[in-house]
Amino acid sequence: MTVQCPYALLDLDALRANLARVRVLAPRSKVLAVVKANAYGHGLEEIAHALRAADGFAVARVEEAIALRRAHVLQRIVVLSGFWDSDQLTACIHFRLEPVIHNLAQIELLANCSGAKSLRVWLKLDSGMHRLGLAPEEFPQVLAQVTSLLGPRAVTLMTHLACADEFGDCTTQAQLALFERLTAGLEAERSIANSAAILAWPRAHADWVRPGLMLYGVSPFAGRQAQELGLTPVMTLKSRVIALKAVAKGEAVGYGRGWTAPRPSRLGIVAAGYGDGYPREVALDTKVLVEGQPAPVVGRVSMDLISVDLTDLPQVRIGSEVTLWGEGLPVEHLACQAGTIPYTLLCRVAARVPRVIKQVNRDARQSCL
Repeated sequence: MTVQCPYALLDLDALRANLARVRVLAPRSKVLAVVKANAYGHGLEEIAHALRAADGFAVARVEEAIALRRAHVLQRIVVLSGFWDSDQLTACIHFRLEPVIHNLAQIELLANCSGAKSLRVWLKLDSGMHRLGLAPEEFPQVLAQVTSLLGPRAVTLMTHLACADEFGDCTTQAQLALFERLTAGLEAERSIANSAAILAWPRAHADWVRPGLMLYGVSPFAGRQAQELGLTPVMTLKSRVIALKAVAKGEAVGYGRGWTAPRPSRLGIVAAGYGDGYPREVALDTKVLVEGQPAPVVGRVSMDLISVDLTDLPQVRIGSEVTLWGEGLPVEHLACQAGTIPYTLLCRVAARVPRVIKQVNRDARQSCL
């Protein structure tokens, strides 16, 4: 099979192994797999079908949830941003979606909707994140209203932790204590833990966990990589060398002449750039892997191309495979080199970059030449 370069090679076996890791860490919890933002850049429908063993899915917006239903995804689907008008509420009812209730305006819409009694909803407490969610003082009253409208079995209680990726953080402890106090004695199911909390805060596991980043084999903790946590990267962003260039000592390369050859050098021009999602902001000496060997990026990353120094890799030819991140080159490391976080890099992979499923038991490398 021939595909254009760059391309994102997806290891669905790794994805399923990461889901299994979640179940080992939180064995008494159901799993709500978070597939918002095009499954963190991996491809919404393909990832959801590969995660069919999950108990449900979470997306940010109604439109994402509808796309899953139209792709014949049958599991429960939670819409984390909820609905904000009557059309979206109607869509939630029609497509059997479970919106998050996080403000009082939604209660009025529910009360005025004749079909709302068929809904399941998730009621969100703002326990300290101060983004979406009901204030602690209004939470009991709104819970009573929603229960009256929909019935007690239709409501799952949730909150979101602001600092779960900081071990031993007192903010997380305070959030958990508040949520526990306000939900004590209630029969409803509960959901608190994101990826970081699944890994670091067993107290937060509750009835449902909501793994996102860890499903894709990436660490949610600064300074720690996925392998340390028993996770395997799902996406490897690959391309190929499409041209070779000899430059003399002292010659400058790229926009702004930002890199000058310290010696007679042999450069490889790689088909990838910030138009594909490779970060323009990478630091000097950031490495890619060319035929498995590290090579530094030189000059500025441009929209469609990057230059790498191949002077010490004489075996590299036009068509040689390049790994930009993933297997052998953790995305966590590249994010650090670019002054950002792995979430940003994964979600930034452009629509023009094909997602290619890694084939089992045969060579999965693709050609773009």
